[in-house]
Amino acid sequence: MTELAGLLLVRHGQSVGNVANDNARAAGAHRLELDHRDADTPLSESGVGQARAVGAWLGGLPEDARPTVWLTSPYRRAADTATAALEAAGDTAPGGGAGGPGLLTDERLRERDLGILDGFTGRGIRERYPEEAERRDRIGKFYYRPPGGESWTDVLLRVRYLLTDLRQQYAGERVCVFSHQAVIMCFRVALEQLDEEEVLRVDREDPLPNCSVTIYRQRQLAPRQHRPGRHESVGHHPGSAGLELHSYADTTAVERGHAPTTRESPSGNEEAAR
Repeated sequence: MTELAGLLLVRHGQSVGNVANDNARAAGAHRLELDHRDADTPLSESGVGQARAVGAWLGGLPEDARPTVWLTSPYRRAADTATAALEAAGDTAPGGGAGGPGLLTDERLRERDLGILDGFTGRGIRERYPEEAERRDRIGKFYYRPPGGESWTDVLLRVRYLLTDLRQQYAGERVCVFSHQAVIMCFRVALEQLDEEEVLRVDREDPLPNCSVTIYRQRQLAPRQHRPGRHESVGHHPGSAGLELHSYADTTAVERGHAPTTRESPSGNEEAAR
């Protein structure tokens, strides 16, 4: 089996959308006050600081732990996080120094599309689209697809396709991905075989902080004794290689950089979060 040597998943820094979402919920408003479409939502000042802190941490990693491939969502808040992080990492990071491979963009890493619910708070959805709020409660967050938007399982499908491509194109490489909360949670489903109840519990009880780092490392299991199959030679004992979770939602980089740690509150982690 071809496998990555490691995978680092970085959520984007705090965006002005995150700030607007917090403000709207605190005010009991129905909609976020934003002048940008979701794809163009920039980082807040705190988000820029978080991105630089992550970059400084990445630049300080030992050579055998440093990413060798860099990918980002095309959405501005993620792409700007990646760019600021690579600049802060300096010449020690590919893409930050002359001659290194650049930052790659993959649309499969984009944020989940919320369709007609985009920009609404949970309260706004219940007031404006009560039938959709009822349908979401009935179907559940994992499988619910808003009109014109995506379910978590839709996001999971593109994450699975992306993982297949990454394993084929970058076997043995350490890949760093800058993306979004729902996308990173879907990586956990794909890599750890979490079920609906497990992933929603984690998302509810431990929501992903901005610029937190989730790390997977290659696992090599000891070869096991077995009878050779039709296409195996005698004495061939294939071990089971894969990626295993090393750390989840780690904010060490942000804290070391003296940037604020920000996240959605567990009770308010609803559709409008950006």
